[in-house]
Amino acid sequence: MSEPGRVVALGGGHGLAASLSALRRVTAELTAIVTVADDGGSSGRLRREFDCLPPGDLRMALAALCGDDEWGRLWSRVAQHRFEVGPAQSGSDDTMGGHSVGNLLILALWQLLGDPVEGLDQVGRLLGAQGRVLPMSLDPIDIEADVMMTGECELTRVRGQVEVASSPGRLVAVRLYPDAPRACPEAVEAVEQADWVVLGPGSWFTSVLPHLLMPELRDAITRTSARRVVALNLAPQVGETTGYSPEQHLEVLAAHAPDLTLDHVVADKTAVSDPARLASVAKTFGAELVLADVAAKDAAGVGMPRHDPELLAAAYGELLRGGKIPPWR
Repeated sequence: MSEPGRVVALGGGHGLAASLSALRRVTAELTAIVTVADDGGSSGRLRREFDCLPPGDLRMALAALCGDDEWGRLWSRVAQHRFEVGPAQSGSDDTMGGHSVGNLLILALWQLLGDPVEGLDQVGRLLGAQGRVLPMSLDPIDIEADVMMTGECELTRVRGQVEVASSPGRLVAVRLYPDAPRACPEAVEAVEQADWVVLGPGSWFTSVLPHLLMPELRDAITRTSARRVVALNLAPQVGETTGYSPEQHLEVLAAHAPDLTLDHVVADKTAVSDPARLASVAKTFGAELVLADVAAKDAAGVGMPRHDPELLAAAYGELLRGGKIPPWR
């Protein structure tokens, strides 16, 4: 089997972290491109106070790229460590409580170096990250969504990642604000030079779609000579894709990026109730459907709604190296 070459993974949050944990086992040339729309928790507080990119999803990506040796395991834990909120701090935003070490470390390097990309590169060196992490934009962005509330006939506009992700209605469409933010040049270049581009899994409207809503980045994704893969979620996400089937996840991509073509759609076998229908929708993108066992199992062997890094790595490895994992028939 051939080596996969340069792999670029796009997304954010836990979904991207799962993908990176798998892909670092498959390729030595890995770049993560991360959404920068988070406005909640520690990231939101730092974003508002220091007018900076929200560091949380970037931190999670760096932690996921840490190796399995003693150094990597330790620094992954350090980066992810979150200071507890003590009784005396409750209700106050002017404390360390709730902040993660990695967020503060990234912010410190940004302030010292004055360059978001160089700051992330330096944190990656400290952590021994097996790959590079880049923001999708050099500016913090907001996500705005059209939501159909239960029992209503008109769409409601909701703004902010936290509000969008927790909306009680059905998300219909999302857009970025500003509508044409500055793409990170290194991110665009990475996509243009990639051999493989992987979208998903992750929060569909707030982590996956934003990459396709930035004009420069979307153009790079659609025109790159790389092979394009979409990894589907294991289950609908409450608040974002409640009630969405795997096919509807792909249809949302098509609605927001009609020029997007794909080579492969990867889904867990147990998450797909109608493989023929999903394969038909994948074909509209020019893609083959690949079904694999990628879900984590609990002690009883029951599937859980999270990806197992080793199983996902095996699926990616076969696919990206030209192995024998067959398309669905």
